[in-house]
Amino acid sequence: MKQNDLRTKKHGKTLLTVFFTVICLFYMFPVFMVVVNSFKLNTFVKTETFAMPTQESFAGFSNFIKGVTFGGYPFWKSVVYSTMITLMSTALILLFTSMAAWYISRVDSVICRGVYYLCVFSMVVPFQMVMFTLSKTADTLKLNTPWTIPVIYLGFGAGLAVFMFVGFVKSIPLEIEEAAAIDGCGPLRTYFTVVLPMLMPTMISVAILEIMWVWNDYLLPYLVLDRTKYMTIPIHIQYLKGSYGTVDLGATMALILLSIIPVIAFYLTCQKHIIKGVAAGAVKG
Repeated sequence: MKQNDLRTKKHGKTLLTVFFTVICLFYMFPVFMVVVNSFKLNTFVKTETFAMPTQESFAGFSNFIKGVTFGGYPFWKSVVYSTMITLMSTALILLFTSMAAWYISRVDSVICRGVYYLCVFSMVVPFQMVMFTLSKTADTLKLNTPWTIPVIYLGFGAGLAVFMFVGFVKSIPLEIEEAAAIDGCGPLRTYFTVVLPMLMPTMISVAILEIMWVWNDYLLPYLVLDRTKYMTIPIHIQYLKGSYGTVDLGATMALILLSIIPVIAFYLTCQKHIIKGVAAGAVKG
């Protein structure tokens, strides 16, 4: 009887492995096609999209050179702006939302509970509902530069971050903070010396999710930034057009590949921390 149960479990695990392998291949196929088409001539990208490069269609690294040097806007500037916006936005989100979550978890009041539920509710509000009002507000408040747009990202990223941080802070014993207060620590010192180090698992998880979101975001910078002065990588790729609206698909695929390589490398390096942070945030003391 036990052998039959073990055999059934083994077959079940094998079926699950095959099933999730097929799903993984299904999701990886578009990325694979981007890699393949980035090394093909533009004509063959349009006519033989799903074919492997041949001696006739192989373009080498010419697509990458063309994509980087196309137009009058330097690609390196787009890389700098995307990196700066991503790092600044993530830093603001991590600092302010973790402090807010700590306060919400420790102060049991109607206002704190209301703020928490508003943050949770903001996760289900589609961006399209507020994008036109947001664009006007950003212009009025002068938030339409790479140095000020992180403030907007802070507002949109606060919902998920506060939700994850609150779940983790509730698992931290209150006695640790009380001991710090007895030793003479004020609120800020307690946060930075006691609470913040214990928040690191969730902090890393939130950082990974926010970096991937901000780096790949197209719509918000497109609506807010002055595109004649500032272009992030997604906007730069969108403007990779020639005369009469023609698009060099080979060069476009090459730039898409260059833009996703850092995110994929970053995610593969830090993916284990996502599971740890989510699991830690799910524990409530």
